[in-house]
Amino acid sequence: MERWSGRVALVTGASAGIGAAIVRELVKNGLIVVGLARRAELVEELSVELKGAPGKLHAFKGDASKEEDILAAFDWVKKNLGRIDVLVNNAGVLYTTSLTEAFKLMKEKGVDDGHIIHINSVHANNLTDVNDLTQYDASKQAVTVLTEGLRWELVQLGSKIRVTSIKPGCVETNTLRIALHHDEEVFANIAALKGKDIADAVIYTLSTPPHVQVHEITIKPVGEKF
Repeated sequence: MERWSGRVALVTGASAGIGAAIVRELVKNGLIVVGLARRAELVEELSVELKGAPGKLHAFKGDASKEEDILAAFDWVKKNLGRIDVLVNNAGVLYTTSLTEAFKLMKEKGVDDGHIIHINSVHANNLTDVNDLTQYDASKQAVTVLTEGLRWELVQLGSKIRVTSIKPGCVETNTLRIALHHDEEVFANIAALKGKDIADAVIYTLSTPPHVQVHEITIKPVGEKF
């Protein structure tokens, strides 16, 4: 991870759960991280926790589902940090704006070894038989299509920017707790990953040599049936 020290990463959905875990590990590995979140105050609290770490965390208040907020975040990064080297799309939604803006800024600043990482889901691989999850399955499969399309376009352009999709199974987050209707007994006994497990996958992906393209990683907790 030495080559990423002092370089700039933008992480969406950075206030809690998987996003906060990813931010924490990136800063610990020396990156300058901009955490985009609607609850920016939680990112600010995390920056205090990480004050002694090798990297640095900046909080940026914004909603990843709003194009104007995405554009504002990239504009802030350009004006204040000058470049972007890593984009981690962790928010529940993925707009092509974040992809095009990341690539534009990387290209403008001569970053040809950047990395774009999507936190997707195992639902991108399977169609569940739960009616309420059909749209969710479709949205995650769309992320896979966008990921592969972006990678193909970068190859055609001769770019060395890498694109990776990380597909976790069940993860212990507040979102899961809400989905389980705050049934703490079920929550405590369900097979689930920790946010750090996903963050570790991000670090692994970034730490591979520049000539290695990790297309996707699927991670499930032991005992998960889906």
